[in-house]
Amino acid sequence: MKKRFLSASLAVILTTSAVIPVSMQEVRASNETSSQVEVREERLSAKEFLDLTVTALTFQHGSETMRQEIIDTWVKGAELKDLSGNIKRDEAARILVRALNKEEKEATLAEYQEKANKLGLFNGLSNSETITKQDAVKILNNAKNVKNAVSNKGVKEISVEDFMKNPGSVGYQLSPDGNYITYNSAWKNRSNVYVKKMNDDSEPVRVSSSKDRDIAGAFWKDNNLLYLKDKGGDENFHIYSTKFNGNKEKDLTPYPNVTVRFLSDLQGVKDEILITMNKEDAKVFDVYKLNVKTGKTTQVAKNPGNISSWLADHDGKVRMAVTSDGVEGTILYRDSEKDKFKPFIEMKAGDEVMPLAFSKDNKHIFATSNKGRDKVEVVKYDLKGNEEVIMSNSEVDVIGVLYNPEKDKLLYGGYMTDKVHYQFFDKDFEKLFRKIQNKLGVHESELSINDYNKEMTKFIISVSSDTVYGKYYYYDSTTDEMTEMATLSPWLKPEELAEMHPISYKSRDGLTINGYLTLPKNKEAKNLPLIVNPHGGPWGRDMWGFNPDVQLLANRGYAVLQMNFRSSAGYGKKFLEAGNKQWGLKIQDDITDGVQWAIDQGIANPKRIGIYGASFGGYATLAGITFTPDLYAAAVDYVGVSNIFTLLNTIPPYWETMREMLYERVGHPEKDKELLTAASPVFHVDKIKTPLFVAQGANDPRVNKAESDQIVEALRARGVNVEYMVKDNEGHGFLNEENKIEFYNAMLKFLDSHLKK
Repeated sequence: MKKRFLSASLAVILTTSAVIPVSMQEVRASNETSSQVEVREERLSAKEFLDLTVTALTFQHGSETMRQEIIDTWVKGAELKDLSGNIKRDEAARILVRALNKEEKEATLAEYQEKANKLGLFNGLSNSETITKQDAVKILNNAKNVKNAVSNKGVKEISVEDFMKNPGSVGYQLSPDGNYITYNSAWKNRSNVYVKKMNDDSEPVRVSSSKDRDIAGAFWKDNNLLYLKDKGGDENFHIYSTKFNGNKEKDLTPYPNVTVRFLSDLQGVKDEILITMNKEDAKVFDVYKLNVKTGKTTQVAKNPGNISSWLADHDGKVRMAVTSDGVEGTILYRDSEKDKFKPFIEMKAGDEVMPLAFSKDNKHIFATSNKGRDKVEVVKYDLKGNEEVIMSNSEVDVIGVLYNPEKDKLLYGGYMTDKVHYQFFDKDFEKLFRKIQNKLGVHESELSINDYNKEMTKFIISVSSDTVYGKYYYYDSTTDEMTEMATLSPWLKPEELAEMHPISYKSRDGLTINGYLTLPKNKEAKNLPLIVNPHGGPWGRDMWGFNPDVQLLANRGYAVLQMNFRSSAGYGKKFLEAGNKQWGLKIQDDITDGVQWAIDQGIANPKRIGIYGASFGGYATLAGITFTPDLYAAAVDYVGVSNIFTLLNTIPPYWETMREMLYERVGHPEKDKELLTAASPVFHVDKIKTPLFVAQGANDPRVNKAESDQIVEALRARGVNVEYMVKDNEGHGFLNEENKIEFYNAMLKFLDSHLKK
């Protein structure tokens, strides 16, 4: 069974206390030969110089924490003890050489000064030992010229097919005994399951035969290999057996309109696992034992109607449950399956407590919780509900932990600021992680330990970054041998792909908005066509890493802006709740403010801005062209919401326990009728004048096809031409390779026709 990263989902700050006359507008103005910047001949302090340099050479303009983290990489140890003192030329040289990633073997300030001189950073300046504010304008302008020095020719065009076709073998796992490796790879243009015997020259064997749909994932139960698949994107996932180990490939849960979820592999119990199904009541999930040989199911726990999730202990006994009306809830506990559940922890509005695993002796429970705090933290409860905080972060939520049942301890936990970072709880595991990291020469944010055997001597490792789709490795710690198993989309060369830059800016009402800016490779970051790409949810978030559609857009010369607007997950309770009932209002303002930020930086051409988003991002796309009709020159709505009333009226039945949460966060169709009417683009089509392309899956259970039909029909009734693509064998987003390729080819053609005139 793949080792799951258990998750609920999902410094001293250097500031300038006085206003500095040299602003970023003045730094930009110094680039224009016709502009004259007049500033007083005041000497800059080290603190002021650092602040200006972060603003000029990075995209971190809103988050003081991220700005400080950057400064900490430029100023190390006891360097610059007195930040209030005047910055000296050689000290500035050291900072700039590091900021420009030009540091090599320099050891002394004189060597940094020499490197800076070679780079031309002090061209046009006097030989004064200290630096004035006027000097800073010239220095930072020189530094920006070095940083942005490109031929402006871009890179060769890469086909849509190369970005969107099956990337190759993915999802590598070890069998429980460590004797086999399994992975997913294409067969007849659909992802299927393959098995390869370890330390053997035999060819991999395909053990599934799905022709209609990619499998969603595979997992082991002892020597049985199983997989999950839905039909046509309806998200009613079933569990199938594979042909491995003499089994027949068949649907083990062949119940129509039923969704199956894995709960426990029941270690030590032969041929049985725990699953949940909404078989008896489409709105809620009961717990069943499933025989993976015969498909026989036996109900273990009945859902009274308000349980949203269950947790089994290490003996496979269902002893915890989470009840919720979507706003408030209770964690329930029982000593045994013979006992009745009793309240364990109460959750008020905004509280999120998610049990993750029992300890090996079943006397403690690991969980994530923001109860009584703003950020989600990792905690441990005893059986009386007493809490011990295991891991926390002052800036962001903890995203999850890796628990090892053999060691009966947490190995590490993760949190995500600009990228994923780890905190370790096991010294041996950290030593192993760092050894692997150094062996591969990657940042910790790029490295994942996907699976390992019981003895923790054999590992499946993956590496991925903003420009590397992914690589899989097999590592044997007993021999210290690392073997590369697969490279995803090897036809995509990292040196031809675009970097994803973490950014931050301030919203109009003072919130810090974090996000990412991807700039086209080998193009000057100036006056570019820009695609704004708001994420779905809205209670999700964008993150740093490889994104095929972002890379496709960047390859075609577009800058791509992604922002984690208010209501995004990961930044704490207050930030998420700041988006309550703000669809089309402050959430949309955060997006608009991000666009204005990109314009103010000189990056985006204000006349060539497009917006493209999926799901809630599709709603934000429609809201953008409805409520800020002059901002966007083209828009692509991908499975997006146009009418909030019909969205709330057609949610999947198994979302019913979340209905009150939707009313709390989005709005109530009766109590907030005026609000939702004002926020639903379909009622304001008279304001829309931006060219629009809409794409929709016919089987979408979340955002029904009617959402797209409504907006298309309303616009066409006004004589507006809307491009509309519907795929009958897709759901909430296109999964089938041929459909993805067709969609992205059409999207590019549409965007280019409106943004590259």
